[in-house]
Amino acid sequence: MTEQAILATLRRANLIGSDETPEMTPLTGGVSSDIWKITALAGPFCVKRALAQLKTDKEWHAPVERNGSEADWIRTAAKIVPNAVPRILAEDRKAGMFAMEYFDPADYPVWKEQLRDGDISSDTAAAVGSALGHIHAATAGDREIARCFATGDIFHSIRIEPYLLRTAELHPTLAPRLRLLAQTTAETRRVLVHGDVSPKNILVGPDGPVFLDAECAWYGDPAFDLAFCLNHLLLKSIWKPNWTEQYLHCFGILAGAYLALVDWEPIAEMERRTAALLPALLLARIDGTSPVEYITTDTDKDRVRRVARAALRSPPETLTGICRLYQEENET
Repeated sequence: MTEQAILATLRRANLIGSDETPEMTPLTGGVSSDIWKITALAGPFCVKRALAQLKTDKEWHAPVERNGSEADWIRTAAKIVPNAVPRILAEDRKAGMFAMEYFDPADYPVWKEQLRDGDISSDTAAAVGSALGHIHAATAGDREIARCFATGDIFHSIRIEPYLLRTAELHPTLAPRLRLLAQTTAETRRVLVHGDVSPKNILVGPDGPVFLDAECAWYGDPAFDLAFCLNHLLLKSIWKPNWTEQYLHCFGILAGAYLALVDWEPIAEMERRTAALLPALLLARIDGTSPVEYITTDTDKDRVRRVARAALRSPPETLTGICRLYQEENET
């Protein structure tokens, strides 16, 4: 889509004047969409457009309709945790694009950057777990939301296939376990799932966390969201080993805040599925379609693989068990 087409969409939505040509600044950081900061007379905002071919080394295609699902997820979450999502300002579903509120990085730092720099707050971890838990609890068993987010095909193409099934192809001895986890995840449909609860997609604002990038939104397994987020706290300890204790503390705080809100199924069952899925996601972030960019040496990659293999072969029943295994394997 050309800049002129974007400007035409913004004029139709009355976000800019008919003769206004605002500054358009591309923003970086994601692989699945083009994002611009629009500096208009009325103030700054963002425009996001989904890509059919994601910006990864390995070939990765995904339906652009996910842009609409993301906007719907934001609107749904806004009714539950209003301060935890941006405001949608305009949407053009035909163009696969929407405009949303812009957050100044000075007031809304990215959680990933804080974790990288040693600003490791248990309060932030608790707030993330609580906000996610409230979204899941409020949408559990809701047939209308389930109907609106019957996006299993999109979730498969963006999450299950590139993370679990591609990883299974590279690890034949673990393939049966990974395929079973993929099947279980696909068939478990209980709450509205964000699908990309990563520190890079969470801003730490004055009123708590703000969740971005819900392109994978799907009515499915809440264990995926929790495992996906906790996975990043484990990976950060490989990246910045001096802060391992703080990362693992936040792991426990986030998990505890979330699990305290689980009322749609037995807590032990929810925790067991999360603990089972987490090592698969660990392995996927090394050998799947979308590896983390900050674990680069063979030694560090093998450390992650070693933990993931051990936990996939003998799955712990609890998240505490995952943490314990993680610590033991990385001390050897």
